[in-house]
Amino acid sequence: MSDTTYRAMVVEEVAAGKYDQAIVNLDPSSLPENPVTIAVSHSSLNYKDALSAFGNRAVTREYPHTPGIDAAGTVIADASDTFAVGDPVIVTGYDLGMNTAGGLAERIAVPGEWVTPRPDGLSSREAMILGTAGLTAALCVEKLLEAGARPADGEVLVTGATGGVGSIAVALLGKLGFKVAAVTGKLESAEFLTSLGAWKVLDRETLAPFADKAIAKPLWAWAVDTVGGETLFNVIKCLKYGGGVAACGMASGAQFQANVFPFILRGISLLGVDSVELPLQKKAGVWGKLAGDWYIGEQLEKIAEDISLDQAPEFLARLHRGHGIGRYVVDMTR
Repeated sequence: MSDTTYRAMVVEEVAAGKYDQAIVNLDPSSLPENPVTIAVSHSSLNYKDALSAFGNRAVTREYPHTPGIDAAGTVIADASDTFAVGDPVIVTGYDLGMNTAGGLAERIAVPGEWVTPRPDGLSSREAMILGTAGLTAALCVEKLLEAGARPADGEVLVTGATGGVGSIAVALLGKLGFKVAAVTGKLESAEFLTSLGAWKVLDRETLAPFADKAIAKPLWAWAVDTVGGETLFNVIKCLKYGGGVAACGMASGAQFQANVFPFILRGISLLGVDSVELPLQKKAGVWGKLAGDWYIGEQLEKIAEDISLDQAPEFLARLHRGHGIGRYVVDMTR
C-alpha cells in the first residue's frame, strides 16, 4: 500500500453470468463514505466471499465489488472519534464484503458500529484465522452451553467438520472437554480432525440411513450443524433426550422436511446461530473469550494456511467448488 493507492481484489461482470476477479490498485477516494478507515493487515476467505466473487446476487447486488466479510488491522482515521489512530481492530459481518467494499483489500472504510477492538490476547493473524467462522463456531458452542450442555452428557456431533466453522467448533469443544464426533465427506482428513481434538471421525453417509425415519435411535447428546438441508433434520432425529443442535449453515440447502416427533417426544431444541447482525457488545464478549479462556492457539496453527492477496482468486475458486479445508488467511504483506 502506497500513500496514494491501495491494492484490492475487484470482481467484475465481464459478460452475462461471467465474473472475473483481479487484483488492482485503487485510489482511496474510491472507498465508501464511512467514518472509520482501517489499514487491513489480514483478512480471510469464507464461503460467502466465494459466492460474492462468482456473482451470487443474493450476497452482492452490484458489481464491480470487493468481497471479504472479515478484516483485521489498525485504524488510519476515525471521523467519529471513537477510535485513535493505530488502534488494533477487527471487523466481521454486518454488510462488509456483501454490498460494502470488503476486507480483500489493503484498506476499508466502515461505520464505527461495525468495529470491535482487537483483544490483547489475539494477534491480527489469529483473529483472521478465526474470523467469521471462528466467531460463529464460538457462538454455537455458547448456545449449547446456555442450553445446558456438559461433557458428561455424551458425544457432541459436528457436521461439515473440515470447513472453517466445523474445524474451529471441533477444536473449541475439544478444549472444553467434550467428546466430539466429527462428520465429514473427506475421510482423508481424519488425522487432521483428530489432531484438532475430535474423539472420532464419521463419514457423512453415517446420517443417510436416517432420511426415511420419523425419529431414529438416540446417538449423540448435542450437535453443531454447519451444513443445513436434510442433514440438519437427520441430526435432530438422532439426538438424545433433552439435547439440542446449534444450526449455523446451509451449504447443503436452506430447507428440510421435518416432523414434530423429536421435539415433543425427546424435548430436542433447534438453536439458531447468527454472527452477521449480532450486536457489537455481544461480538466483543465472544472475541474476549476466544482471546482468553477459549484460546486455541495451537489448534489455530493446524487450521490455518497463509496466502497472499494475489492468491485470493485461486483459493476462492477452491472454496466455491467445495474443496476448502480449514481456514485461508490473507496476509496483505505477502
